[in-house]
Amino acid sequence: MTYRAPINDMLLALNHGAGLKAAVEAGHYGDYDPDIAAAVLEEAGRFATDVLAPLNRTGDQSGIKLQDGGVITAPGWPDAYKRWTEAGWNAVSGREDFGGQGLPMAINAACTEIWSASNMAFGLCPLLTLSAIEALDAHGSEALKTVYLGKLISGEWTGTMQLTEPQAGSDVGALRSRAERATDGSYRIFGTKIFITYGDHDMTDNIVHFVLARLPDAPPGTKGISLFLIPKFLVNADGSLGARNDIYPSGVEHKLGIHASPTCVMTMGDKGGAIGYLIGEENRGMQCMFTMMNQARLGVGLEGVGIADRAYQQALAYAQERKQGRAIGTTGNGMDAIILHPDVKRMLMQMRALTAASRTICYATAVALDVSVRAKDPAVRAAAAARGALLTPIAKAFSTDIGNEVASLGVQVHGGMGFIEETGAAQHYRDARITAIYEGTNGIQSIDLVTRKLGVNGGASVWALLDELSEIVKRVETSNDPAFGTTGAKLREALGSLERASKWLLERLASAPNDALAGATPYLRLFGSALGGCKLAEEALAARSLGEQIGDSQRYVTLARFFAENISVQAPALERTVIDSADAVNGADAVLLA
Repeated sequence: MTYRAPINDMLLALNHGAGLKAAVEAGHYGDYDPDIAAAVLEEAGRFATDVLAPLNRTGDQSGIKLQDGGVITAPGWPDAYKRWTEAGWNAVSGREDFGGQGLPMAINAACTEIWSASNMAFGLCPLLTLSAIEALDAHGSEALKTVYLGKLISGEWTGTMQLTEPQAGSDVGALRSRAERATDGSYRIFGTKIFITYGDHDMTDNIVHFVLARLPDAPPGTKGISLFLIPKFLVNADGSLGARNDIYPSGVEHKLGIHASPTCVMTMGDKGGAIGYLIGEENRGMQCMFTMMNQARLGVGLEGVGIADRAYQQALAYAQERKQGRAIGTTGNGMDAIILHPDVKRMLMQMRALTAASRTICYATAVALDVSVRAKDPAVRAAAAARGALLTPIAKAFSTDIGNEVASLGVQVHGGMGFIEETGAAQHYRDARITAIYEGTNGIQSIDLVTRKLGVNGGASVWALLDELSEIVKRVETSNDPAFGTTGAKLREALGSLERASKWLLERLASAPNDALAGATPYLRLFGSALGGCKLAEEALAARSLGEQIGDSQRYVTLARFFAENISVQAPALERTVIDSADAVNGADAVLLA
C-alpha cells in the first residue's frame, strides 16, 4: 500500500488549528500568499508518492554498508536525493539571499511530515540539514555563511549534529572530545561521537558536521563546551573542494529500525586532528547547539506525526479489505470486512484522532516560531517566542509517543499479519521507536516543560494558552450542534484538570521539586490531550463554516467528538497521577534497590 498525503486535513490543521490564517490576516507574514500552501503540499505529496514511498520498503530491506571508509546508501537513495534537491525541496524555508525560497517554517513543517510519512529514513537527512542551517545562520560568522550556508540551503551539501559520546548521552556536559587552537584561527578536533545520523553517505560530495568539543582551558560541564563546523572535505578559496578532513565513519550502528538511514560512529583526529571552525563564541556552544536541537525537536515531532499517518493509512486499507467473522446486524453470506467490527473502528478512530491532534500541535509550534521572527511588533514576537518555547517539548514528546502508539495499533489492526514483515506494518512500528529517544528523550522533554517552560513569568504563557482554549470550548458549547455530543463538557473538564495540575506543579517546584519531577511525564500527556482535543474542536468549527470547500465537514466534528470523549476524557485521571503519585514514585527505592 502506497502513501497519499492527506492534503485537506493538513491544510485545515495548518490554517485553522495552528492559526496560520489568523497570523497572515494579522500581518505577521508580510506579503506571503496563503494560497501557495495548497500548491506546495500537493506537489510535495506527489513527489513523496512517486519517488520516496516506493523506496521505503526496499531501503529497509537493503540497509546501508560501510565500505572503504565511507557509507554506501541503499539502491535508489542518491538518485532520489538528487531529484529532491533539484526540485527545490531542501530550500523551501531557506533565506532568499542564500538561494532559498523564503517560505514560512510552517509550510516546511507540513512538508517534513510528508517526507517522514513516505520514507522516514530518507527524511532524516534533510531534517538535520535544516537544523544545521538554523545554527549557522543564527551563530556563524559571515565568512562561514558565505562558504557553507548557500550549499546547505540548496541541499547540495548536507549537515549533521554531533553531541553524543559513549560516556555522554543526555549528559552532554560529560563529553571528552577536545579542541585545540591553531595559529591560523581554526581549531583541531579530536574525539569520537556515536549515534550520528547521516554521519556519512554517498548522496552529496560534501557533509558539514556540527560538533561539540571542549577547549583545554574550558570550565567543566556544559559551560565549557564549544561548537565547531567541520567539513568532510575542506573548501578551497575558489569554492572547490580540497583535501579530505580528518573525520571518518569508523562504524555503523545495527538498529531496530530506520535501516536505510546511516547511524555512524565518527572518529576525529587519527591523522593530526579534524580542522574545524568556531560557531559562536568559545565555551558558548550549548547556546548554539540548542538552536539546532529545538529545530530538530520539532522535526522529530513531525516524524512522529508522519509515521503515525502512514501506519493509519495502511491499517485503514487493510481493514477495508480483510474479511473475518460476521458483524452484528449485517446480512448476506460470507465473512465481513473487519472495519465493520466496533473494536476495529475504535482502533482506527483512535489512530486517526491521535495523529490529527499531534499534527496540529506541531504545526502550531511552527506558526509560533514563524511569528516570533516575522512579526513587526516586538511584543508580538516575544509572546510568540514564549508560545513556541512552551509548545516545543509537547510537540516533540506527545507526537512521538503518538507515533509509537499509532504504529502499534496498526500492527494490532493487521492481527497476525502485522507481526510479520511482509505487510510493512512492522516496519512502521520499528521505525517509530527511535523518535521518542531522539533529541532529548521524552522524559527530558517533560522535565523541560515542567522545570523551564511552565514557570516562565509565573506561568503566563500557560494561562494565556488556557484562555484561548477556553474560548474554543465556549464556541463548541454555544454551537448547539448535537453532533458534538459531550465534546464541550469533556474539553472543559480537561482544561480544568490542566489548570489545577499546572498550579500544583508550580507550587511543588519551589517546595518539593522531586514531587514535580515525578509527575512531569503524565503532565505532558495531560497537556497534549487537552490541547489536542481543543485544537481538533477548533478545526471542526472551521470545517463547518467552510462547508463545501472542505467536503464533508461532519467528519471533522465526529473526529473531534471521538478525541474529546475517548482521549481528553482521561485528563482527570492524569491530573490525579500528577498530584497523587509522587510519594509512590519517590519511595520506589524500597522496591527498585532492595
